[in-house]
Amino acid sequence: MLVYMFDGTFEGLLTAVFDAYSRKSFPEAIVREGAVLPMFCDECHEVIADTGKSDRVWRGLGRKLSAAALSATATSFLCELPDYDITLFRYICRALNSPVSIETDFSDPDVVEVTKMVRRVRYEAMRIRQFLRFQKAADGTYFALMEPLYNVLSLAVGHFVDRFSSMTFVIYDKRRGYGYYYDGREVHCVTMPETLPHISSGRLDESMMDADEKLYQDMWRAYFKAIAIKERMNPRKQRQDMPVRFWKYLTEKNG
Repeated sequence: MLVYMFDGTFEGLLTAVFDAYSRKSFPEAIVREGAVLPMFCDECHEVIADTGKSDRVWRGLGRKLSAAALSATATSFLCELPDYDITLFRYICRALNSPVSIETDFSDPDVVEVTKMVRRVRYEAMRIRQFLRFQKAADGTYFALMEPLYNVLSLAVGHFVDRFSSMTFVIYDKRRGYGYYYDGREVHCVTMPETLPHISSGRLDESMMDADEKLYQDMWRAYFKAIAIKERMNPRKQRQDMPVRFWKYLTEKNG
């Protein structure tokens, strides 16, 4: 069994595609650095991410797929699921080999799987837009923390920039240890120590809050309770529409 090992980046995966064509040997499995190799691995090729190689593959894909399908290809990789890497690798190779676009060929299981994964990733990004809750810090910056299933902050941050263009805010992904800071003009990628209280808990300490933030949180909780109709309470439906994994970061579910 031939295995390719790459660094876990999209650039690295595209480089793996380039190497496969260059070496004229296509892997049966793809693993990320640090992962355990399959039991029957006979040869492992280490892929070194190379911008020149990945750009050539990306341009080649651009000639084979529509702009929407090209965007979907990159979006699906944000799932970060190692088992998905070989599926996307095969999809890219088939797209490059085919004389016609494969994006609607649902007889191909890889096309079906890529289509499903794109929907899942985009749905998770939509949920971030729905369930993100900002807290205002004493310096006027708004802070929000989430733990999305997939690496979707890059898909969601533009929504908040458009909606809150005059605000400064930080949206942080605790699971992946990075976030985005918007200073009112530009978006910057930032990291913070996990030991910070508001990173470990997802909530600002009262000493860090704006003077009126606790009042606004209490008012929101009171409003949330006031509009609830006791006779129509449906916990199962609520958990379906608002997954429990989001609750610890929702103002209305805490305090």
